[in-house]
Amino acid sequence: MKTFRLLSTALTLISCLCISVMPQNPAPIGIRPEPPEGKGVVALRAARLIDGTGAAPINNAIVIVANNKISVVGDANSVRIPSGAKVIDLGNVTLLPGFIDAHTHLIGRVLGDPEGDMAAVRDFDSFGAILGVLHARDTLLAGFTSVRNVGASGAFDDMALRKAINEGWTIGPRMETAGHAIGITGGHCDENGFRPGVVQLGPIDGVADGPEQIRQAVRLQIKYGADVIKTCATGGVLSEGDAVGATQYSFEELKALVDEANKLDRKVAAHAHGTEGIKLAVRAGVSSIEHGSFLDEEGARMMAERGTFLVPTLMAGEAVERAAKNGVLKGLRAEKALAAAAAMRRGIKIAIANKVQIALGTDAGVIPHGTNAREFVLLVEWGGMTPMDSIIAGTMNGAKLLGWDKNLGSLTPGKWADIVAVSGDPLKDIHAMEKVVFVMKNGVVYRRD
Repeated sequence: MKTFRLLSTALTLISCLCISVMPQNPAPIGIRPEPPEGKGVVALRAARLIDGTGAAPINNAIVIVANNKISVVGDANSVRIPSGAKVIDLGNVTLLPGFIDAHTHLIGRVLGDPEGDMAAVRDFDSFGAILGVLHARDTLLAGFTSVRNVGASGAFDDMALRKAINEGWTIGPRMETAGHAIGITGGHCDENGFRPGVVQLGPIDGVADGPEQIRQAVRLQIKYGADVIKTCATGGVLSEGDAVGATQYSFEELKALVDEANKLDRKVAAHAHGTEGIKLAVRAGVSSIEHGSFLDEEGARMMAERGTFLVPTLMAGEAVERAAKNGVLKGLRAEKALAAAAAMRRGIKIAIANKVQIALGTDAGVIPHGTNAREFVLLVEWGGMTPMDSIIAGTMNGAKLLGWDKNLGSLTPGKWADIVAVSGDPLKDIHAMEKVVFVMKNGVVYRRD
């Protein structure tokens, strides 16, 4: 009962917050809302601007937004604010493109929830989707205006959440969704630890063996709305009974999965911790390696040569390491967590040294939703990235990986008006990325502190 009281209170508080800052009135109960899109001309003024491309910052910056698109970007000496424009003077902040998290799990419970292990057999199917509404709001208000949701439990609940956000029923980031992640029977993408007959999954749920079943699983995810295909090339930290670095699909199986996805115009994201599994997935043609904990020099060179992105999820490594040390994770899971976290600290440095393209991803769900911006900090502190490169990883590089770079990823005239402001200057202190004070998505203001 306590859980439901907390959920009800959180929904009420967040709803009040959002209504107070959104510049349009919500539709009356029972009336279909309009898709959220800005209307009119808005001029944003700020002390500085970082556009996401790696260009030098602009001081005394002005951005003109017309409806849902950026129309002008420049400084106060070169930009004339149109008469009649609504002017928002944000003061000593830095304007940035909306942040992009390329690895989230918005649906369902988070790591550390005491009921998490039994959620698959105790929670109602719709419960994870209800939690997803809260997680989506927390994510957007933290400055992440776009996410790639790479796997969800339930009956394609990520598709339902995407639809609700796009149509204006609730607020959240722009979503790319994968449906169910695809993997072997008994592997990281399966639900293990239950007696036979309790949780029996098949291709529609992402559990598939052999090239033909795998092709069917890919087709089923796409049939029900998947924008991207997620696969498990190796074991994982939080799954039962598998070694974290062990390969799962063979090369032939991975190649069948990638070929089928690419034929249907979808990219593939491969969960891969282990060294050999990373290389198998890269050779099979995946677009991104997720986690990449035990990446070695050869694997990094392969990724750089093929243009394969790394989504390192350093926050997840930090979270599972903490959970193992404080007893939340026990036994094999704790052992895997400590090994993977230690390896991640080495792997990210190897990737950067070999010029692998990095896209920011957090594995949100393993970490609390709404804390995603700490990943910018860890890319600098663990990986040795410059603050500017860290920002690019969470803006322009994320947009490129998601295939949205024509419309997102930089503060460029003609692109959608996804704009975030943070307090201070992140080039001087990367922790400023965690101090979000303003969020605009598609020309609509959702947060203004």
